[in-house]
Amino acid sequence: MNILLTNDDGVFAPGIKELGRRLLKEGHHVTIVAPEEENSGKSHAITLMKKLRFSLVDIEDLDCLAYSVSGTPADCVRAALEILGNNFDYCFSGCNLGYNAGMDILYSGTVSAAIEANVFGINSIAVSTEFSRTGPNYRTASKIAVDVFNKLSDKVEKVQVLNVNVPNVDYKDVKGIEVCRIGGSVMDKYTSYKTANGYTLELHGRNHCEHASETDRYFLDEGYATVTPLLYDLTNDQLIKSLKEHI
Repeated sequence: MNILLTNDDGVFAPGIKELGRRLLKEGHHVTIVAPEEENSGKSHAITLMKKLRFSLVDIEDLDCLAYSVSGTPADCVRAALEILGNNFDYCFSGCNLGYNAGMDILYSGTVSAAIEANVFGINSIAVSTEFSRTGPNYRTASKIAVDVFNKLSDKVEKVQVLNVNVPNVDYKDVKGIEVCRIGGSVMDKYTSYKTANGYTLELHGRNHCEHASETDRYFLDEGYATVTPLLYDLTNDQLIKSLKEHI
């Protein structure tokens, strides 16, 4: 297949290199188009008031074309289709450093890049692995992502976004792959410092919470990889009829 590979950690991030190697090994034609610098947490932002640079780059040990874009992950997909044409069969986004599970998907540039590909009619998979200070296991995450792709790519209707999260363990130690719904929110913690005219806030970890059963966060804690199909039609269809009665 002709695959567009992007991410939000940057074009030279180790996660995208490992996923690229895995896809090439599977015999796919891979083109990388990714941000020229780290863009985590940018969600579905796009660049409006600045010009975008689309530049050929060389990624060591990867035998494929690669381009950097001076914008967000969603910009990368848009720029790729504008410059290279909408002739991709599939889009992979990742491997991301850190889970994109639960309501964190709303903030994720990784997931938003996959959704942006869907907007243009391309099925996609967002791939993330558990954060670890000792080093994330991108190899396991990439192999699981390809397993999911091989099992489901011809089984799902067009257009589809699959969000894949993988624990930071060796491939043989992943307990299985669970298809499930997204979990809830985990509140971030901030440290605030008073300044002369207000406050400075610094993100400082997350609050602990119990995860609802049968959700992505629950299964990840249990050692499973997770697959969640995502929708991005934000209309509340159930409320339409009720609201029409009052308009």
